[in-house]
Amino acid sequence: MPPRLTHLDETGAAHMVDVSAKDVTQRTAVAEGVVTMQAATLELIRSGTAAKGDVIATARIAAIMAAKKTHELIPLCHPIMLSKVTIEIDFDDQLPGMRIRATTKVAERTGVEMEALTAVSVACLTIYDMAKAVDRGMTIGQIRLVEKTGGRSGDWHADIGNAG
Repeated sequence: MPPRLTHLDETGAAHMVDVSAKDVTQRTAVAEGVVTMQAATLELIRSGTAAKGDVIATARIAAIMAAKKTHELIPLCHPIMLSKVTIEIDFDDQLPGMRIRATTKVAERTGVEMEALTAVSVACLTIYDMAKAVDRGMTIGQIRLVEKTGGRSGDWHADIGNAG
């Protein structure tokens, strides 16, 4: 049987997947993204002297808040009780820019991939917002799921050839 989109019923109508029969398991997801910018913008952010304040701390808090509200943003996502959200923001002089990584954890009947992806997306958008006064040419990209663990479908890792 060919793969099918789980958020469509037999008639093709969108619906929320019924997860009530699934087991509660430990699930994690890791997503990443990149914000590229001028080297001077990167240095301004690194120095902590951006006009709007601490870009990194603000982006981290925004990402955590976004992960917790994913079900309000993505129509067919289930509300879940996240047990952990970790946001890593690293400076990369080679880009120049920043690499953002979100890790989400939960004991639930459904996965946390969308929460990790939402966290990364909002962190990137927040960085853009905080620094756009000095660099409107920043780009946001390479947002992707890096890995997920747990659940009926098992573990998945982008770095071992599953990156579609």
